[in-house]
Amino acid sequence: MTARAWLQDRWVVTSVAITAAFACAAILLGFVILPLLQGNRLYAGLWDAICSAAGVLTHSAPTPIVTGRQATTKVVLTPTMLQPADGEAIGRGATLAQNCTMCHGARGLSPADSPNLAGQYPFFLYKELKDFQSGARESGVMQPLVANLSDRDLRDLAAYYAYLPRLPGVHTGPRRPAVVIYGAPLRGIAPCGSCHGALDYKLGSAWLEEQPEVYLRTQLEAFASGARRNDIEGVMRNIARQMTPDEIAAAAKYYADTPPP
Repeated sequence: MTARAWLQDRWVVTSVAITAAFACAAILLGFVILPLLQGNRLYAGLWDAICSAAGVLTHSAPTPIVTGRQATTKVVLTPTMLQPADGEAIGRGATLAQNCTMCHGARGLSPADSPNLAGQYPFFLYKELKDFQSGARESGVMQPLVANLSDRDLRDLAAYYAYLPRLPGVHTGPRRPAVVIYGAPLRGIAPCGSCHGALDYKLGSAWLEEQPEVYLRTQLEAFASGARRNDIEGVMRNIARQMTPDEIAAAAKYYADTPPP
């Protein structure tokens, strides 16, 4: 069949026209309309939008920086920022800790469901106190208590509680939860001990052994929902979001397990 015959066949002409129309519509949609509808990017013009959609770098107007309205931690921890505490610092911390005994106990061991602070890592304590001051971690109880404390006060409080002997962390349960011991690599969950002390310790992480079960479960749920957001680089939020409710409950129960009397 000659080219002239093809052009005289109305079905061929119609098919080519429809195909060309779809191609033009797809190009218009993908290279012009959708790029211009992106609210997080500004373009200098139509050509700029087309080049950007095609992956060609142009001199686009700068993308505005979107900042979150909710505060996150601003504390930067280094291994040398807290020097070994001397007797004076521990003594000052003990005096300041008199305001903490109602919730955290006279020796840093909570009589209720508040966290046990005895033997806690000083870096973690200092960071959390700073976060309560800045509002990165919210608490209607803690924020007024630390609002007027100096940086030295916070360091001395951390030194005092770190000095106290911690509970031994003896587990009596018959099984250790898989999420605690092995994590869940396919979901991006590392073993808890790789950051919290059983296998290794990541600067700024908490010692979890013998913490109240209700407290641990509540904090994991808060990380998962985003209600608590003062974790460094969002590590705990990313992990907790991937944990199932049963895994959260099992991890809390495991770390809260206490030896028989």
